[in-house]
Amino acid sequence: MRTRITLALAVLLLLLAGCSPGAPADGPVTLRFQSLAWQPGSVAATKELVREWNATHPDVKVEYVQGSWDSVHDQLLTSFEGGEAPDVIHDASDDLADFAYGGYMADLSGLLPARLAADIPRGSWETTTFGRGVYGVPFLQEPRVLIADADRLRAAKVRIPTPERPWSWPEFRQVAKKLTGPGRYGVAWPLKDPVSATLNLSLSAGGRLFHRGADGKVTVRFEAGDAVVARTIHDQVTVDRSAPASTLGSGGADTLPGLFGGRYAMVPLGFSYRQQIVRQAPEGFHWQVLPAPAGADGLTQGVSPQTLSVSADCPHKKEAVAFIDFLLRPRNTVRLALGDWMLPTGTQALKDPALHTARHGWATGTALAARLRPAPAQFVRGYPEWKDKVATPAYQQYYSGASTLAGLRHRLERDGNLVLARYQR
Repeated sequence: MRTRITLALAVLLLLLAGCSPGAPADGPVTLRFQSLAWQPGSVAATKELVREWNATHPDVKVEYVQGSWDSVHDQLLTSFEGGEAPDVIHDASDDLADFAYGGYMADLSGLLPARLAADIPRGSWETTTFGRGVYGVPFLQEPRVLIADADRLRAAKVRIPTPERPWSWPEFRQVAKKLTGPGRYGVAWPLKDPVSATLNLSLSAGGRLFHRGADGKVTVRFEAGDAVVARTIHDQVTVDRSAPASTLGSGGADTLPGLFGGRYAMVPLGFSYRQQIVRQAPEGFHWQVLPAPAGADGLTQGVSPQTLSVSADCPHKKEAVAFIDFLLRPRNTVRLALGDWMLPTGTQALKDPALHTARHGWATGTALAARLRPAPAQFVRGYPEWKDKVATPAYQQYYSGASTLAGLRHRLERDGNLVLARYQR
């Protein structure tokens, strides 16, 4: 009897060994990679890199899964809780905090190749570091810039800003007034998502909004630096009438017809919108990329880089990180950046001549790379709820003129801190 039990245990151990993550018994390792690429060039570049990996790595096959930025947070949460999360996850760094602290994503700090770890600057790594762990690889980033009607600016004889001599926020306000006339506005603010735009641009004026105490807990304090950008937008809409109230609930793409048609002279947009402008601008429309205005801290602005993470439940973490390392080799990262019309975080990729050409404003964007910092909300647990329930309606009401700056401050601090406190008990 004892011999039979011993034999049965031996067979069971052999079967378990044959099914271990590193040595699958029924073929190659398979990784599911959920990508959020959506622009045609980005989708094409990402799928091509997956094909190249599969052609050269017969033991580790990658399946491309298409995701959507519009629903990624809820979709991932559902898949994590249901045990069906993708192995390799494309997301943004400001969406990682709850997943990292919740134990849904793997700590990559002991798995990252030395080349990859050294190539990405420390500031970018900070966007994916929570506690002592690293829960994503930041690889693409997008500064906010001004897309301007070059002919309107030239006709108004305004000073054209450069990364070396940008406009200040007061100068930007004056320029927008000068560009405003009957039926035409100096600037249009597409603020369907007013929170990230305001917070990230406010870093230029020294705004922080979120403050971490000695006990490690985060509270909201709306100070002088936080008011500079918010007041500028509010006054352009409600005082100067140099910006229309009608675009405050719009997405960036919604303002492009007005830009092309001469209704707006400038639109603050993410760097990647240049791709849509190239495709949609009518013949004869001349546009240029200008740096966003500068405040007390210069051209500094916050960004939430796109990231690649590994699910905590992935049984093949080493292989998943090897795939990420392949995607983010400098030449491959440049392909992804060009496809997404964004900037790479990697220092080697950022040196590529294709990203320094004056054509389509690449050089202007690349000149801003050294001034990009982690978005203020980067490390705040409960940020998605705070943003949706408190900050978005508070900023929307202020920008439309329905509340005062004092009202905005009161709501962000009082209601906002009640939300954040629930996540920090």
